[in-house]
Amino acid sequence: MNFLALNKKSSQLRIDVLKAINKAKSGHSGSCMSLIEIFVALYYGEIGGKKIVKLDAKKPGWEDQDYVLMLKGHAAIVQYAILADLGFFEKAELDHYRQIGSFLQAYPNIKVPGVISPISSHGYGLSVASGLAMSLKMDRKLNKVFAILGDGELQEGQVWEAALSAAHFNLNNLILFVDNDGLQIDGPTKAVMNVEPIQTKFEAFGWKVIHVLDGHDIDQILDAVSRAFTSNRQPVLIWCHTIKGRGIDFAENKVWYHDAPLSDAELSEVVNKLKNSNV
Repeated sequence: MNFLALNKKSSQLRIDVLKAINKAKSGHSGSCMSLIEIFVALYYGEIGGKKIVKLDAKKPGWEDQDYVLMLKGHAAIVQYAILADLGFFEKAELDHYRQIGSFLQAYPNIKVPGVISPISSHGYGLSVASGLAMSLKMDRKLNKVFAILGDGELQEGQVWEAALSAAHFNLNNLILFVDNDGLQIDGPTKAVMNVEPIQTKFEAFGWKVIHVLDGHDIDQILDAVSRAFTSNRQPVLIWCHTIKGRGIDFAENKVWYHDAPLSDAELSEVVNKLKNSNV
């Protein structure tokens, strides 16, 4: 896909996600919007004419596939919407998000084709991603592991234990994105528990850090991934500055919308705008 097509895909996915959350009357509208471009770059982007993430919707669990883990578990609907768009399951299933009996539950569910691991509690996801990357290296496989983490989750001690382990075992097949939108459910991340300086800390732990100043600029993300692919014996952190509620003018940088669905009127306003613009 070219740049325009990737931006259109981002707008489409925003609509799909917001509609699913609105219908469920439950979900994290603002928190989901901040990482749309990261996921679009991974699932639809190309480097050198090749897809970034190797996947086959007809063969979920294919042994040569790459792995994408949503560690920011409360934003699982973003990954669900993309997997549906790619044909892993029927898109109509999004209408049943968070409903009793649906396999599309609030947090990543391994019953969903294309979902690798259930990440329901903050803090342990990077350990899962590191363990997977380590097992692949032990088997001398070339699969890559991509993981997406929220900046608030960096307040969890186990994240840093996993970061230390990943560097110690030279997991250069692990690429971690931090969705740094600066807000969490209780307020600004710096006020709740300051995790800065992120880059300095990860570098001290032995990671290569690539800084993306605009985490909604797909070209910047693709360039960062291209550079990450050249890492030698180091796991890579792609540190993306993002905006909570991106694409929803009245919700951008508003803590209130972190875990709130849009009302019917709000949804109608946002959908109309997204259909006529590239966010």
